[in-house]
Amino acid sequence: MMKQFISDFLHLIYPNVCLVCHGNLLAKEQFICFSCLSKLPYTSYHLQKDNPIEKLFWGKVPIEHATSLFFFQKEAPSQLLLHHLKYKGDKEIGEFLGRMLGEALKSVPDFDVDMIVPVPLHPKKLQKRGYNQSEWIAKGIAAVLQNPVDTGHLIRVIDNATQTQKGVYERWENASGIFALSDPSVFEGKHLLLVDDVITTGATIEACTHVLMESSGVRISVASLASV
Repeated sequence: MMKQFISDFLHLIYPNVCLVCHGNLLAKEQFICFSCLSKLPYTSYHLQKDNPIEKLFWGKVPIEHATSLFFFQKEAPSQLLLHHLKYKGDKEIGEFLGRMLGEALKSVPDFDVDMIVPVPLHPKKLQKRGYNQSEWIAKGIAAVLQNPVDTGHLIRVIDNATQTQKGVYERWENASGIFALSDPSVFEGKHLLLVDDVITTGATIEACTHVLMESSGVRISVASLASV
């Protein structure tokens, strides 16, 4: 009772506000109010066979299933949330939105994975940022699907330049050869869910998949918070 009173009192002085509309959050709301949450541009790709994310990898790498939770739109709430996740230190947003992504995946018929693998950061970037945003998204998914998250075996061995201003070929060239497996046997015969924050051309996912396929019998599905 006293704990709730103190929490309510602090809320009056330092109110939690929605990152999008800046209105005060209600007791059960986190980061974004229910109203703004309902207005995000959801893709519903998890319900669509041969959706645009899956088509990105056709003829390149074998992907079992691929989806994104919402569309990335510049100067819009979806960009704002990702900006807070990636650059403002609000890593818990990743877990929160990851749970939503996990619920979407849970509703897909016959969808079952053995392990969740976030796209890794290079150690230098990880040290600078302090966390891997994709790992926090993976944590949220894992809380729903009840699968382990593996962060130790797919590694980034080259600290490549940012992909933001690059074209399709430049993104592919920039991502080629930057990942490696520390122990291919760990993923043998497993169905992996590869997780990233944003999918644009699919170059990063493609590069990861080529490396993961060094594990015998591995199957790969893909999930991201946003897609362009």
